[in-house]
Amino acid sequence: MNWTQFDLDLPDGIDIFHGKNKEIPLKAWVAKIDLSNPKIKVGVLSSNDADRRETPLQFSKNFGASLVLNGGYFLMDKVPAQHVGLLKTNGILEEPASHSVFREGLRYFVNRGAFGVDGYGGVDIAWCSTKNDSIFEWPAPIENRPGHPADSLIFSAATHWNMREGIHGGPVLIHDGKINITVEEEAFFNTPIAGVQPRSAIGYTENNQLIMLVVDGRQQESRGVYLEELAMIMQQFECIEVLNLDGGGSSAMVADNRLLNRPAGRTFQREVMSAIGIFYYD
Repeated sequence: MNWTQFDLDLPDGIDIFHGKNKEIPLKAWVAKIDLSNPKIKVGVLSSNDADRRETPLQFSKNFGASLVLNGGYFLMDKVPAQHVGLLKTNGILEEPASHSVFREGLRYFVNRGAFGVDGYGGVDIAWCSTKNDSIFEWPAPIENRPGHPADSLIFSAATHWNMREGIHGGPVLIHDGKINITVEEEAFFNTPIAGVQPRSAIGYTENNQLIMLVVDGRQQESRGVYLEELAMIMQQFECIEVLNLDGGGSSAMVADNRLLNRPAGRTFQREVMSAIGIFYYD
């Protein structure tokens, strides 16, 4: 990808880059946020609308965020919408983790990748699940394989994940600085998530930079990416941990009160249930 800085009226510590690869072809946008800046805060957001869905631009305006990226998976056919997996905002657990999923008639226990923000504004990405009102993290995902599910979720092997806010996505793409795409372990195999799609991802670097990415797809100028390609793009920005977020027509980034990308080739924004917002307090 060839990157150029995108000129927007954003506060210090928030930079946007536009990337292109004409050969594949691909178009992408990256937000680079300096978490060392005390005026910048990160938040996990959930919709307050009656149907629990709103566009990323509505999230930006309603919450006063300088930048918004779409968040986790949700069930679009539910009214109000239902989040798929962990959703914790402002210290309140709105939706617990899903302990298991069914694939081809088999139950797979899962501890899927999540993005969290602690009480001091620090961020983390970990394989997580919930028990009662608490979130727990594991050093690795459960060892699922297609046709060979793990038989339980062992909380005695986990530790408390002390995050004020958190959101499930998945799969994890980079761990400890190395590409490690845990599609099978998190039981995302045989789903559209493993194919070529428009994508959203979030990660962070060793020097406290938050990296937020959206890649357009399903259009002539940008075909979308495999998860492996998504990880490679995030590696360009020196991320040590990266999480895949909801993609497809949900993938959208809003900054400076405007939509930067073209979700699935359109200017139309899909209403989503959750988002990740960047706030600047002067």
